[in-house]
Amino acid sequence: MITVLLVEDSLTETEMLTRTLGLAGLMVVSVTSGEEALIKLQSQKPDLMIIDVILPGQSGFELCHEIKTNKSTQQIPVVICSTKGTDVDKLWGSMLGADAYIPKPVDQQTLLQTIQKLTKERQMADSRRQKKMN
Repeated sequence: MITVLLVEDSLTETEMLTRTLGLAGLMVVSVTSGEEALIKLQSQKPDLMIIDVILPGQSGFELCHEIKTNKSTQQIPVVICSTKGTDVDKLWGSMLGADAYIPKPVDQQTLLQTIQKLTKERQMADSRRQKKMN
């Protein structure tokens, strides 16, 4: 089962995304801040992360950059999901390592297609890495 770490401080958004992802057969672990996400990553490596930009304390952009520059977490696909949906925001997310950027309100079909694509790409990359090691 694919595990998604959802970093979202809005209870309404968390419930909506958790329901959507759960109905698609994904397991969701949710936290409300970047700091909580980093603590969770020490004990559990998700298959994918969905991160809001506007969070208490550390922003989602900062969290994404930290994840993508850390050797133990850089392979985890990151989807930024935010009301900040301008082209500049999307470019900034991409520059900081985000694998996808989905504006809110979230189109559920787009989100699920993006998750499917990114997890499939990661599985293929992991498989290639395994073959190189053998």
